[in-house]
Amino acid sequence: MSIGDHLEELRARIILSLVGVALGSIVCLFFGRWLLLLIAGPFESAMTKAGYEAELQAISLAEKFLVYMKTSLLFGLLLSSPWVFCQLWRFVSAGLYQHERRFVYMAVPFCTGLFIAGVVFFMLVVAPIVVRFFVSFDTGIDYVKTRITFHSYINFIIMLSLVFGLSFQMPVAIIVAQRLGVVSLSSLRRARKYVLLALFIIAAVVTPPDVVSQISLGIPLYVLYEASIILCQLFERRKKRRFKA
Repeated sequence: MSIGDHLEELRARIILSLVGVALGSIVCLFFGRWLLLLIAGPFESAMTKAGYEAELQAISLAEKFLVYMKTSLLFGLLLSSPWVFCQLWRFVSAGLYQHERRFVYMAVPFCTGLFIAGVVFFMLVVAPIVVRFFVSFDTGIDYVKTRITFHSYINFIIMLSLVFGLSFQMPVAIIVAQRLGVVSLSSLRRARKYVLLALFIIAAVVTPPDVVSQISLGIPLYVLYEASIILCQLFERRKKRRFKA
């Protein structure tokens, strides 16, 4: 394909992805209230345990509407993620050789599962811990009261949900790179200590400036790195058995 053809293919895939996200968001609009309650759960629990009244403030006229739409968009992306990853990998497959395109059929469900796992892991495991840490943090000044706006809280949850979902794509990149010969299995093993340091630096950059968020992202990412090495080993063994047969 020429550069023009690739650009045209990219444009078509982006349009199809956006259509999928739009349709998913429209579906989620009907469940917006329940989804907002789900996101607000960690805040309500943290405020109650800290002895505060659970209250989020809307300080602008359109704030509640915008938050409702953003929440529907987040879960619309989650709902349509199989379609979005399918379009992404179909674009990538246009530049691959025929024998390499079989990776696409494995990559789409793998990417989807990891993205959903990352978002769910943050919302159900990490968010309650992080919100409780910020809410209960004691400055030592009695007249400092916790007043959080609805918009800032939802933005915080949405941002970190996407960070965790996208960060959990790391095994896909590693496995594809190894299968295509970009990196070797031995180099992945030797790089463990450097990867561990790099992952925690990345976690410190993309998360709020608190140790809890950084550790909550850094540890799962390193676990996923080790899992990637194991999967690469399994692929190598299967490849060797196939050649012997």
